[in-house]
Amino acid sequence: MPESSAAMPAHHQPSQDDTVLFTEKLWPGFWIWLVAAGLAGAGILVFAPISTAAGFTAAAVLFAVEAALLILSTPAVTVTTRTLQVGRASIERGLIGKVEAFRDKEATAERGTRLNGLAYLCIRGWIDPVVRIELKDPSDPTPYWLTSSRRPDELVAVLTTE
Repeated sequence: MPESSAAMPAHHQPSQDDTVLFTEKLWPGFWIWLVAAGLAGAGILVFAPISTAAGFTAAAVLFAVEAALLILSTPAVTVTTRTLQVGRASIERGLIGKVEAFRDKEATAERGTRLNGLAYLCIRGWIDPVVRIELKDPSDPTPYWLTSSRRPDELVAVLTTE
């Protein structure tokens, strides 16, 4: 996963003079939880011939594992007065260039036909809007970051305000 040469450690915590201006967790959508429940329900079908209790136990364990994986893999987008953190990558705000939000067909094109292979991605299929954040670091081959956001206009506004 490419990170800017000015990237901060993933465990970077904002200091008292580094106020959080925007934060968003990219939680799975409702339908993802339905799919997880459906997959867990398959455990009942697999283990029901052994016993009904084994089937329900398998379903509960499968759902608990799926839920833990979904929760633990949910990235956050955080903007402070000094840094931007998207998932595990972090960069100083002074190295951020043009910031744009895309929705619907434009967002699909950004994730597909217009995607640069060197871009850093933090996208989730269950969130349609994306925000493209260009980097101005000449020593970093990453041209931009592309992240999903349910509040793309708010993220763009925070990143374009000095």
